[in-house]
Amino acid sequence: MEASPQWSQVERRDSWQQSVTSAKLPFLVCSSEELRKHPGHRSRAEMGNFHPTIKRHHDFDAERDAKKLQKACKGMGTDEKAIIEILANRNSDQRQEVQKKYKSLYGKDLESVLKSELNGNFEKTALALLDRPCEYDARELRKAMKGAGTNESLLVQILCTRANQQIVAIKQAYKRLFERDLESDVKSDTSGSFRSILIALLQANRDEGLEINEDLAGKDAKELYEAGQGRWGTDELQFNVVLAKRNYMQLRATFKAYEVLHGKDIEDVIKSETSGNLKKAYLTLVRCARDCQGYFAKRLHKAMKGAGTDEDMLIRILVTRAEIDLQTIKEKYQQMYSKSLVDAVKSDTSGDFCKLLLALLH
Repeated sequence: MEASPQWSQVERRDSWQQSVTSAKLPFLVCSSEELRKHPGHRSRAEMGNFHPTIKRHHDFDAERDAKKLQKACKGMGTDEKAIIEILANRNSDQRQEVQKKYKSLYGKDLESVLKSELNGNFEKTALALLDRPCEYDARELRKAMKGAGTNESLLVQILCTRANQQIVAIKQAYKRLFERDLESDVKSDTSGSFRSILIALLQANRDEGLEINEDLAGKDAKELYEAGQGRWGTDELQFNVVLAKRNYMQLRATFKAYEVLHGKDIEDVIKSETSGNLKKAYLTLVRCARDCQGYFAKRLHKAMKGAGTDEDMLIRILVTRAEIDLQTIKEKYQQMYSKSLVDAVKSDTSGDFCKLLLALLH
């Protein structure tokens, strides 16, 4: 157990309250109302000014697109450029309309046609774009749990980074696609405290407001201390309640309160008090609460760092974030690594796969 901090609890509490009242904390600069009025505010689950790279195509015609795709796949050779132009410049709803129109015009599934025409990572990305984001996530989760062994990192990357509405949609898509219950599969494929946090997240009960309750931040910080640093062993239940249920602004306030009251950053506490998949899950939740777009920028950097490229990670992030905050992730990447994400992708990928990813980043 840690030695007791040099400050008394009273001194730390007073310091925390003073820092709140003097509004020195970075996340208290804007009021909740100001944040709501902010032009970049798109979701109560993820705060801040952030932008997608793909929006609804203004001059959209499903029939015209379906005919272009048919022409691109007909005869000798494939017109990959035409396929990229359509898939990367229509939003998910529009791509669904194109698929329906294609089926009604030609009596074939666009997915099976593209499967027969494309290959490799280009094919993987194109097929991922034909799914709704919730369907793509559901397929990835099924892949993570199917057969021998479980890809726990993939479970963390998806379930620890999605908002309530996305979680609900993923559960429904999983049921529809596989006639299985996602929660039941997660229960049978995981165990212990790691299972508990994933099941808590699958309830989709996070407060998605923007309000900060200072008293609750102090109370949660105290209870997290008593559940971790302040005891032998760790009481994961308290961590689960806070990390799976509080809104992101509230969590930022709690992490700051913890640091002021107990003299330690919450990430350092998690690293010293937990291990393995539970540590990965908790750190992902904390990092997403602090800076969701920064978290994804780091994952992209990791996917392209050193020898070899994690193409699956690149596809997953670019496809699932394109209509949410990919433009902002690009900006974060530039700030963090002094290199553009476009240049990083260019140097780590090639061919039509590279062209499609760059089109998603346009």
